[in-house]
Amino acid sequence: MMDWSSAIKGFGSYMKLERSLSLNTIHGYLHDVELLSDFMTNREARISPVNVKQENIQEFIALINKRKMADYSQARILSGIRAFYKYLQMEEISDQNPMQLIEGPKLKRKLPDTLSFPEIESVFSAIDLSKPEGTRNRAILELLYSSGLRVSEAVNLKISNLFFEVGFIKVIGKGDKERLVPIGSSAIKHITFYKEQVRSHINVQNGFENFLFLNKRGKNLSRVMVFLIIKEAVMKAGIKKTVSPHTLRHSFATHLIEGGADIRAVQEMLGHASITTTEIYTHLDRDYLRETLIAHHPLYSSK
Repeated sequence: MMDWSSAIKGFGSYMKLERSLSLNTIHGYLHDVELLSDFMTNREARISPVNVKQENIQEFIALINKRKMADYSQARILSGIRAFYKYLQMEEISDQNPMQLIEGPKLKRKLPDTLSFPEIESVFSAIDLSKPEGTRNRAILELLYSSGLRVSEAVNLKISNLFFEVGFIKVIGKGDKERLVPIGSSAIKHITFYKEQVRSHINVQNGFENFLFLNKRGKNLSRVMVFLIIKEAVMKAGIKKTVSPHTLRHSFATHLIEGGADIRAVQEMLGHASITTTEIYTHLDRDYLRETLIAHHPLYSSK
């Protein structure tokens, strides 16, 4: 009979080799299953992975409830365990799935923070372009808002993936999936200026020649550095909201949809696997929705 250690090791290999998941996702799922493993093996009658019953899972859920974990954290743990048992069934290690009738906590959709376009402009204007790093920082922020990139996609953007002559960049997203994303003229202008006037004077370290955005040491920027760049610009602009790189991504998507963009086009640009994920960006006010209905529905009546 398979023990927890062997089952978890096999699950990790499956996620890496067959599903090509990111290391962060793999580590998260393994951590979730290890929590269940600890719970099942710290009992008087040690329970192996294939002998876990629905009532055991319910007892485990009661335990993490007692720890006052947030609903989101509980849902994520149960998602990892659910994937683990699907793997055991697929590999015919177990013929039962104790997660089959288990429901996670109902999650409230949190509407993402956004900046208005005037706020975006004030953040951009707060960057000191007289300094070399200011030129770089403006280029990064222009890119994040122009194309809706994740911060990891921006710091890993390669020069060889810039196709400014046709107004596109190639982005490597989650799971190493590639997508072509349009880029605006303002972002192209600031990136080109940075590349030609600032980056060309940096002593680039071996292995980093193709990274677009570099630090003073000639290596690619870290995600943390981009957070700090935005935090400083937002503070100088006098904006009191909590703003992160993801806020610019939220703003990009929201402004597109408010402007009438097709949600599936926005989904493609953001690199979302599911349209459901993109729908969170459609937190439009009621007046806008009403105006859209009046304008586009032939049978709409305002009565």
